[in-house]
Amino acid sequence: MSDSISTPDPLVIRSLEFIGPMAEAGGWRPPSELPEIAFVGRSNVGKSSLLNRLVRRKAFARVSNTPGRTREINFFRVNNAFVLADLPGYGYARISKERKAAWKPLIEGYLRRSPMLRGVVQLLDVRHDPTGDDDAMLSFLADVGVPTLLVLTKIDKLRARERDERLQALTNHLGVDPEQLMPFSSVTGEGRDDLAEAVVALCAARSWRESDDEDGVVAPEGAPPDGSHA
Repeated sequence: MSDSISTPDPLVIRSLEFIGPMAEAGGWRPPSELPEIAFVGRSNVGKSSLLNRLVRRKAFARVSNTPGRTREINFFRVNNAFVLADLPGYGYARISKERKAAWKPLIEGYLRRSPMLRGVVQLLDVRHDPTGDDDAMLSFLADVGVPTLLVLTKIDKLRARERDERLQALTNHLGVDPEQLMPFSSVTGEGRDDLAEAVVALCAARSWRESDDEDGVVAPEGAPPDGSHA
């Protein structure tokens, strides 16, 4: 019967390798040879748990009880096919002003200048309205023009009625269509395959930095390709 047919995994993890960290703007980073997908979000948004679920590894990304501990961009090679970039969480109140000031050029420099960046996965906690830091990051990503996936974490913490209300509230706040929001649970696995499929599609797509016509006219930095959104 058709109900017994399982859906193929869109991202089977065959190899996963930590390449190294980028600690400061202009510092060491791995060679830009493979498509890169960056993951960003607030320090307590559940990014480590999401990454663990995405790659089906229990301890791939450290799950810490101290938000804001990660201070570098960590790079991982997946299946020798693409690179996953785990960016430092932002918006944690206890982080010093000096550390926040250092992170800004690190994160923004990476997102603006990485030639193989194919897209960004922006994480938002479904239970709360986006913070000022979230809004600032979303505005920055829109200015850069990079394709952005909006993933709503911790969806399992909401009841069915609360879920509908929160999805509608976030749709209104962000000014997007409901289809552009991807509910995700690192506990139940909801949204894992949808996110994996979207990541694979971004890696296979041509770079948004490339020429957008056949005449070799290069789109200016920050201009999204036709039909894309940030």
